[in-house]
Amino acid sequence: MTITEEEMLSPLYAVIDLGSNSFHMLITRQLADSVQVVDKVKRKVRLASGLDSNNVLSEAVIAKGLECLSFFAERLQDIPTENIRIVATATLRLAQNRADFFIPAEKTLGHKITLLSGIEEAKNIYLGVAHTCCSADNRLILDIGGASTEIIAGHGFEVKKAVSLNIGCVTFNQQFFPNGTLSTDNFAHAITAAEDAIASIRDEYCNIGWQCALGGSGTMQALAEILIYQHKPSILSLNFLYQIKNELLNFNNIQDISIPGLSSERSPVIASGLAILIALFKQFSLQKLSLSSGALREGLLYEMLPNSRNIDIRQRTINALAQRFHTDTKHASHVKHKVETLYQQLSSPWNLIKDNAFDVLLASCDLHEIGLLLEYKYHQRHGAYILTHADLAGFSYTDRQLLVMLVTLYKGDIEHSLLIEQSAIDTEHATKLLIILRLAIILCRRRSDDILPDYQVDVVQQTLRLSLPKSWLAQHPLITDELNQEGRHLESLGFSLEIQH
Repeated sequence: MTITEEEMLSPLYAVIDLGSNSFHMLITRQLADSVQVVDKVKRKVRLASGLDSNNVLSEAVIAKGLECLSFFAERLQDIPTENIRIVATATLRLAQNRADFFIPAEKTLGHKITLLSGIEEAKNIYLGVAHTCCSADNRLILDIGGASTEIIAGHGFEVKKAVSLNIGCVTFNQQFFPNGTLSTDNFAHAITAAEDAIASIRDEYCNIGWQCALGGSGTMQALAEILIYQHKPSILSLNFLYQIKNELLNFNNIQDISIPGLSSERSPVIASGLAILIALFKQFSLQKLSLSSGALREGLLYEMLPNSRNIDIRQRTINALAQRFHTDTKHASHVKHKVETLYQQLSSPWNLIKDNAFDVLLASCDLHEIGLLLEYKYHQRHGAYILTHADLAGFSYTDRQLLVMLVTLYKGDIEHSLLIEQSAIDTEHATKLLIILRLAIILCRRRSDDILPDYQVDVVQQTLRLSLPKSWLAQHPLITDELNQEGRHLESLGFSLEIQH
């Protein structure tokens, strides 16, 4: 594929996050109102482990951090200074000798480093979630770092309450799991200490309230990866956290940890991070926590981009994919219109509301033919692969599951297991959305919006009745035949289809 002029002219943006556990570098460019990741570099520096009881950084960890920055510096050379943000967080806020790190670090990088306050860090974490998650509900955002934990309540792009607590997975590791020892007492002490820290601010957040809880730190991602390995939705619950705690207690030492799906890179701090997360669940009485797509780095990045707050997150993602894979946007618009009509007509008998699942259904209209660029024969399978592995800002893991199911099954044989395996909505609801999409696509078979007459659809028990003029059906034998075939497909879902005129 040739490089377009737009790609050649798209400037690069870089964000470097000098965290207490890891140093991260994210390099992106803006393309079709979307963000394309060009490069990521991550190094486990574990800066917080170099703090002594007087909050003095050791020479060894400073040297390790500076070595990492020498790698980053090479990559920054071709990026405009105004497109670079470099920030330091909790450990360097605490370090009494931070100048011993900052002076050589800025010389190595050739750029200034901004030391974020705890509140600034928390607010940028929230913005990272706001820019990459579609939920418009009041949100509670949790982020467990190496030396601090940020807790933020907000709505849209507005931060209502933000706090940064001095509890982190690296510092707790040293304090409550000395020499890597795993024991019931060590866990209990760590959880209690975290709860004590959280209790002082809990009531303020509970008074604000929230509809969804999100988190995207390494601890939460690692736990979600265990669930994904088990072929389960990546939604964290307190029961699951206790299950992992019990599994960890099967090992005597952190060095011995081996849990399927848990990376060796995250194992050294999983126990301490888990203890803090359990405390958060208990103090805030959380039922579940979903992964966010963004956090600190994304907050810093999107705030650099022009007009980043004025473009709908999901539409930005859809536009970028449509451009990249050359989808027929006019046809997609026609399909979307038919879906909206059918959805409205079936909303009463099927108790349908215009919720998040409806928005994902509309997204499937835009993207159902995304795999055609590769080949026609297996384009549904290719489309599913693209959507499974693409960076879908604005779509949660469960949103993605529902979207992939709809794109995979929008026509042809129906693989019932895909309806069951998605966990965004119940199987019955998913079945109804799939039926609406499939009917809309058949009605748009001519790929023209001016040939379809008025039509009505209703449902009696498990029978869908689609009314179309007899003369129109006679003039469109292909669509008529496909509707008849669709009736046979829907039988596998427990429905029947009657064509009336």
